[in-house]
Amino acid sequence: MSLRKGLVRAGRTLDSPRKSLGGGVVRSMGLSSPSGWLTGGEDISMSRDKAMKVSTVNRCVEVLSTSMAVLPVYIMNERTKERLSDHRLGRVLWGRANEAMTTFDYQRLMLCNQLLRGNAYAWIFRDPNSGHPLELIPLPPDHVRPLVDLRGHLWYLFTHPTTGELTALRPDDVLHYKAYSEDGLEGVSVLKRASMTLATARAAQQYENSTWQNGGQPCGILTTDSDLGKPYLQEQPDGSRVLVDPKDQLRKSWDAVHRGPGNAFRLAVLDLGLKYQPISMSNTDAQFVESNEVRVADLCRFFGVPLHLAYAGKQSYQSNEQNGIEYVNYTLLGYETQWGQEDSYKLLLPSERAGALRIKRELKVFLKGDSAAQAAWYRTMREIGGLNADEIRGLEDMGPIPGGEQYFASWNFGPLEQWARLSVLRAMGRQAETPEGEKS
Repeated sequence: MSLRKGLVRAGRTLDSPRKSLGGGVVRSMGLSSPSGWLTGGEDISMSRDKAMKVSTVNRCVEVLSTSMAVLPVYIMNERTKERLSDHRLGRVLWGRANEAMTTFDYQRLMLCNQLLRGNAYAWIFRDPNSGHPLELIPLPPDHVRPLVDLRGHLWYLFTHPTTGELTALRPDDVLHYKAYSEDGLEGVSVLKRASMTLATARAAQQYENSTWQNGGQPCGILTTDSDLGKPYLQEQPDGSRVLVDPKDQLRKSWDAVHRGPGNAFRLAVLDLGLKYQPISMSNTDAQFVESNEVRVADLCRFFGVPLHLAYAGKQSYQSNEQNGIEYVNYTLLGYETQWGQEDSYKLLLPSERAGALRIKRELKVFLKGDSAAQAAWYRTMREIGGLNADEIRGLEDMGPIPGGEQYFASWNFGPLEQWARLSVLRAMGRQAETPEGEKS
């Protein structure tokens, strides 16, 4: 449906961001407004574009956003631990978030906004009769602002990017995923917290590019004992006059022959008494590899991404496997918990939450390990009665089998329901028999 029409239906259209809401004047309770929000100012999208040109930032954002996007979403009854595969929310949680986006595209975009902008917002379009969510529509973070009225009620003000129309949205209709926050209302992006490191990385990248563009050597000095003359006006074919500096002409002539990787180390022929004096750069001043490793490590720390996922650091299978486990436990688990709590509170009905229903994401997809380790884990869980055959097959995306719902334990691998009887017979040294009279 039309985003503009739906927003007007969901909230209230305001003529001014300070118009009365609920009997109180709207006031901001967050950090300083993002540049360009309503008032104009510095274009912060450029800073994000520049940051994404740093390979480490691009890789970290890609790893994190894709990791969250591939996590299977499910609804569980916390009391019974039963997963509800036929819940009505399946259409937006594991079907399509909206008519333009799959759930993968939606979740990846939301985490990108959370990382690069500090906040990710999605408007919940509900059925007007039942209130059930029908679509989840991401909102541009730079055009959304959380505010609190004098009665203490939270609102989200959305400014339409093209019309400038201002709409107040109820918090129940807005999913809000925050990055690190200093006030609990607005998140602070990784780019803002890592601005100094990012500026250094960007400057180093530009410096390295400039070095290679100049033939892999730093600049030098052309000297002569003669006077090259002062700037003068030169008449052009169209009759106009242009100020010409002899020094600039000489510099351009030199660059045309010797600048660039393809012209490195060419033999220079000098006339007019010119002499070339290079300005050398020591190995200490040009430690690009060492300094780059430091910058990569710093940026990975800000994003919480292991070095091996950014294609850096030591490539050891054992250490990388452990780092991958820590990545799930100390990075992804935080996002999964935050998203699950926000989704459960705003997408489920109060009666469903009271019934212990929760929206979760399956992190085990990143903890499977190699085939041998996975098979050993399945075997152990089956022998202690932790999983049955159907549950194991379900984890491998396979269907149930006859008798697969039966649980077994390691007392001669018998059914759990006969555990007490088999234990007594085993302790008495007698031979156990099955209910059908067949010897086990």
